[in-house]
Amino acid sequence: MNSTTVARPSEGQPPSPPPWSPWAHEYARTPDRYVLGTDASSFARETVRRLGFQARVLDLGCGEGRDSVFFAELGSQVTGLDSSPEGLEKASRLASGRNVTVRWIREALPRLPVEGPFDLVYSCGSLHYVAREDRTLLFHHLHRLTAPGGGQAHVVFTDRHIHPEKGEVVDYFAPGELRALFEGWTVLASREGVIACAGDGTPHVHSVEEVFARRQSETGA
Repeated sequence: MNSTTVARPSEGQPPSPPPWSPWAHEYARTPDRYVLGTDASSFARETVRRLGFQARVLDLGCGEGRDSVFFAELGSQVTGLDSSPEGLEKASRLASGRNVTVRWIREALPRLPVEGPFDLVYSCGSLHYVAREDRTLLFHHLHRLTAPGGGQAHVVFTDRHIHPEKGEVVDYFAPGELRALFEGWTVLASREGVIACAGDGTPHVHSVEEVFARRQSETGA
């Protein structure tokens, strides 16, 4: 297992480079192939089991659209946001082929040119590409976009096991950091684990944290 433990920067060290995702490049170089396939992720399917059907869904870092399309096939009104035009072009083709409509927005997190409320705010492996110093404000915005009684579901990389792929720069979450962002919410499930991967041709694992949480029904929650 190829993994290392992250070293925390100390005072006097130069700042880390900003997070960078390699997936836009991967989408662009594979115009006739879906890098991650077209079936919904297991995380998207579990989100539906945990939180139920949601009428209005925001998919952050939607990539080639497989989870956005899955939510739309269930009857949800879906907005998918990603920075990659090639990824969104594939996503649009996938939606058309499945006879569903999704609103696609080209933008890079933490910018969120959307208006809520949403019944589900969702991300699968995208928020660790947002710089740590931007996360508090980002989640403040995401919480405000979530309808009372609505939910959020996220899976992020943590720093227990690190294997950079394809030159990526990840601002890893510390274990428990994701759950801590949901103080005052009903956390339906929160867990840490590892996922097997070979995206760069080398078998390895990534450590992850998953959270499924529901906002209280009161408007001020």
